[in-house]
Amino acid sequence: MRCATLADALRSRGATVTFVCRDLPGNYIAWLEARNFEVVKLAAPLPLASAVHGAYLPVHLPWLGVSLDQEIAEVRRALADLPLQDWIIVDHYALDQQWERQVQPFTRSIMVIDDLADRRHDCNVLLDQNYYRDMQQRYDNLLPPSCKKLLGPAYALLRDEFASRRAGLKPRSGAVERVLVFFGGVDADNYTGATIAALAGADRPQVQVDVVIGAGHPARAAIEAACERYGYSCHVQTPRMAELMAGADLAIGAGGTATWERCCLGLPALTLCIADNQRQLVDDAALAGLIYAPQIDQRHSMEQGLRQHYLALLDNQGLRGFLSQQSHDVVDGRGAARVARAMGSHGIVLRQAQVADSADLMAWRNHPSIRAVSRNSAPIMADQHQAWFDAVLRDEQRILLIGQHADGQAVGVVRFDLHEDSAEVSIYLVPGASGRGLGAELLASAEQWLSKNRSDITIIRAEVLGDNQPSHRLFLTGSYVRDSTRYFKKVN
Repeated sequence: MRCATLADALRSRGATVTFVCRDLPGNYIAWLEARNFEVVKLAAPLPLASAVHGAYLPVHLPWLGVSLDQEIAEVRRALADLPLQDWIIVDHYALDQQWERQVQPFTRSIMVIDDLADRRHDCNVLLDQNYYRDMQQRYDNLLPPSCKKLLGPAYALLRDEFASRRAGLKPRSGAVERVLVFFGGVDADNYTGATIAALAGADRPQVQVDVVIGAGHPARAAIEAACERYGYSCHVQTPRMAELMAGADLAIGAGGTATWERCCLGLPALTLCIADNQRQLVDDAALAGLIYAPQIDQRHSMEQGLRQHYLALLDNQGLRGFLSQQSHDVVDGRGAARVARAMGSHGIVLRQAQVADSADLMAWRNHPSIRAVSRNSAPIMADQHQAWFDAVLRDEQRILLIGQHADGQAVGVVRFDLHEDSAEVSIYLVPGASGRGLGAELLASAEQWLSKNRSDITIIRAEVLGDNQPSHRLFLTGSYVRDSTRYFKKVN
């Protein structure tokens, strides 16, 4: 759910996020509420009214479940009960400029998430995270001249775990030992079943296979039985998708968001177009060398065609390596942060520590989660801490920064120890701030602060405890060069 990924990124930067969702079959309302988002629920629809007014109607209007007039009226009532919004983000193929104009009184700005380019929008920002050869021209005559366009996989809305897993992963170059099969959470036409049959008949018993399906897959029982029969691992509604992709050597799946998840991790993929709205994406991404997207010969069954191309890809190490390198270079997993910045979400603000911060810094430093990754893991006594803190504030060669959200909530602490033209960085998140992807933004903000305020510093160095994997990933993701347990990065 791409808009939920963006919501996570915005919330981590201090934004308050509210979802407006209709109670349609298969909705994500309970899932969003479980993630502590506020959800305004629109009623489940009655049979679609026949009286739909207007000479120009959205192309995909039936997907709303109600008439456009009813949709607009209910959304306006819901928004009237909320404060004026900084942004309304709309991610719905059935909505267009008519809906957008009706909600403008309730917001300062509107962003549309789209990838079909088949209807007009009246918005401030348009996001299309897919790759197309003509992506700069696809929305010609569909947007206001002032609309900012965020186009391409650099803006792909991927969960934080993909960027974390990417750190340290190299493009695939060896033999295929593990294959991942995933055709989305629904897969109504059961491409998963055809793929299992194709792999089972390929006679490559040394290859391990992971199959991922949604909990509501229409052929779930048959797929689970087939996986058990062939010795494949079946994962139902798994939260471990990034882990499974990182551990695979080849993927077989559909177009859509999963394309960019695989690319982020450099996972070469045999990709099938399973919906009309994926056709241009799949074709153009294949032409760019990002995926292998064969046209299954109609003279063969899907199972036969899949097996033929699967075996060809297994035996072509050069092609797999090329696909892995190309895809890895296009998607870095930081798209949600880029979108948040484009929306004017300032994220983390840095300020220099002050005398009044002493007690907070001592409490944070002595928290078990911080001591566990510190060079000195022993608790610090109050007199020791105060002596250290006073010395740091007086020392012109040491810079102590506190990162916080715009509302003043603390995020983390960064210290730079300066020596000639270099600075050694020490960084940690305050207790409770971990697991939200804030470390990378705190580090990037600190680098920017240092570049602005100390232009004489040209190298940043860091030392990480050997078993502190989150910190290793942090610096690798931040483009630092690793030398054993030390890292460095050229700046200015």
